[in-house]
Amino acid sequence: MKLAVIGGGSTYTPELIDGIIKRHNRLPITVIHLVDIEETKLTIIAAFAKRMIKAAGVDIAIEYGTDLATGVRGASFVVSQFRVGTQAARHRDELLGRKYHLVGQETVGVGGFAKALRTIPVALNVARTIAQEAPHAKLLNFTNPAGLITQALIQEVPELTIIGLCNVPWNTRIEVAEAMGVAATEVNFDYIGLNHLSWIRGVQVNGIDRSVEAIKAFRGLTIEKGKPGDSPAWTQSSIDLLQAIPNYYLSYYYSEKQWVDYQSEHPTRASEVMKIEEVLIEKFKDEALVTKPEELMQRGGAYYSDSAAELMADIYTDAGTTHIVNTLNNGAVPGFPDNAVMEIPAIISSKGAHSIKTGEMRGDIDSLVRSVKDFELLTINAAVTGSEDSALRALITNPIGPDISDARELWSDLKKENAGMIGLFNE
Repeated sequence: MKLAVIGGGSTYTPELIDGIIKRHNRLPITVIHLVDIEETKLTIIAAFAKRMIKAAGVDIAIEYGTDLATGVRGASFVVSQFRVGTQAARHRDELLGRKYHLVGQETVGVGGFAKALRTIPVALNVARTIAQEAPHAKLLNFTNPAGLITQALIQEVPELTIIGLCNVPWNTRIEVAEAMGVAATEVNFDYIGLNHLSWIRGVQVNGIDRSVEAIKAFRGLTIEKGKPGDSPAWTQSSIDLLQAIPNYYLSYYYSEKQWVDYQSEHPTRASEVMKIEEVLIEKFKDEALVTKPEELMQRGGAYYSDSAAELMADIYTDAGTTHIVNTLNNGAVPGFPDNAVMEIPAIISSKGAHSIKTGEMRGDIDSLVRSVKDFELLTINAAVTGSEDSALRALITNPIGPDISDARELWSDLKKENAGMIGLFNE
């Protein structure tokens, strides 16, 4: 059984390898093919992956190369985790937001918009190549902005089985379980929204509703984490008002001004990640290293290996378990379009993800989700058709986007910063 990893030269890859090693009895992959355009990093990561596998004593061959068709040919699973333009483009995205006194972030606001325009053309090429070379493969999209990219893939390449995933739901389950003093496997969520725009409305522990206790425990956990000078944090008042456990990315929407002020005095996250990645690459070069280094937790994407590998294992074994993934609504959320990709609980089988029916969204949640989904659809239309009007309307529709008076100037700057990387808009 073959797994192809698009963006295999990423520093995330050892996380994924670790998760596969741990589950090899349930996910008997025999070949992992790493695909990347950065040959130097790819060679380093592939060599480290081979050492990890040898040390673990599992029978998995590591292949790698720059040719996409070769990499995905005959694969049972494909994991997408690539970044167009590397961290340098992310750095420019963050600075672009700051220039216009907006949130500068890689997956939301103007940064998410720029990243999506760079990513959609490449992601669609990847999906269409998979459809030709491995039509029965399951494509798991971790490439950000994960929900928006998954929407584009499902919309434009419907013949493939595609599931979007994010480590945040997995991480939050662990945090809530620890705060309540229970095992994460005992916890289930009433979870609603989009990727990086989601709310946990209810919590069950072993089938018993413990939502009030869970929200109170999470409130205490988040408040305890906040220290003077830290980035904007949730307060007791805000959690009480929401009466839900918020995805931490919601802070960019609910505390926009605080984030703009904070970012004006702090380095970009991209610049921090670049330093972390330099350290990681040097670590990976060490031929004595056979397990993932501690510094990998600083990179972000904690427990990505568990969420991705567990999802693949449950698909392979036709487990019928519940995962929180990005998939078509298909009637799960009343009053929301069936063809909208949402981040919601779904039953996982050998055929893919099947969304679970839930209650309608509260008015305030519904309003924000619809606005961001409209932004996503306008962004996809812009990327697929080259429509300048769709691009500009996407910017002004985004709840943390620019004023209409700044939209054209920002769009002009964005095109200059991303010259040669934004598909139909390349000048």
